Amino acid sequence: MSKIIDLSKPIQYNIKDPWFMRVKIKHKSHKKSHWLIRLALQLPSRLFPKNWIGWADDTIKHMGLHATTHIDAPWHYGPVVEGKPAKTIDEVPLEWCYGDGIVINCTHKKDFEAISVEDLIKDLERNNITLNKGNIVLIRTGRDQLMGSREYPEVGTGMSSEATEWLIDQGIKVMGIDQWGWDLPLKYMAKKAKEENDPEYFWSAHRVGIKKEYLHMEQLTNLAALPPSGFKVYVFPLKIVGGSAAPARVVAILD
Repeated sequence: MSKIIDLSKPIQYNIKDPWFMRVKIKHKSHKKSHWLIRLALQLPSRLFPKNWIGWADDTIKHMGLHATTHIDAPWHYGPVVEGKPAKTIDEVPLEWCYGDGIVINCTHKKDFEAISVEDLIKDLERNNITLNKGNIVLIRTGRDQLMGSREYPEVGTGMSSEATEWLIDQGIKVMGIDQWGWDLPLKYMAKKAKEENDPEYFWSAHRVGIKKEYLHMEQLTNLAALPPSGFKVYVFPLKIVGGSAAPARVVAILD
């Protein structure tokens, strides 16, 4: 029997999230819809089903496309990639979003210490894994344990541009990470760029997507429940026309 592992975070309001990624959902009760149905549809009380209160309904009042577990489209990194218009999320082939999964363990990396090509190769060799074109590579940092806290977007490791490009060169089109972002934390990168007076430092791993087409997932969770290989990953995004990203219910299936 197959086992399904949910790799997605819950979509809910959390005051500890940064203001720009707080999700706001309005829940309408069964009792409230009872009156809405009667008023809007002019349904007399005598014709309303006797053993039913009404339907529940919900409205997403605010949710950024990058606010929860999501996959970034090439359009997120820039308008052009490999000299061609970058794909928005609705243009991404679904064939890219399904494949054999590989987990690379980078939990040894300290906060603000970037993941290198050597880190990736060492863990792959330790587990006797060879990457193949079409694999979906998941980077395990362990920072999903901070999910929901104020520290979550502020700390963590992150992929270097070199490590990102190396994965693409191995034939990996889709990859993901179990922390807030793919790069080192944003505030840290901004501070470091100013200290080093380096215009190429900020968001360098994301910007690999300007010259080489790829997609990555952010804010995954439960990667500790997966083996290094031997499972499938499904990461079908919502079909948001023109979107730079889309929320996705990412799951792994172990046979």
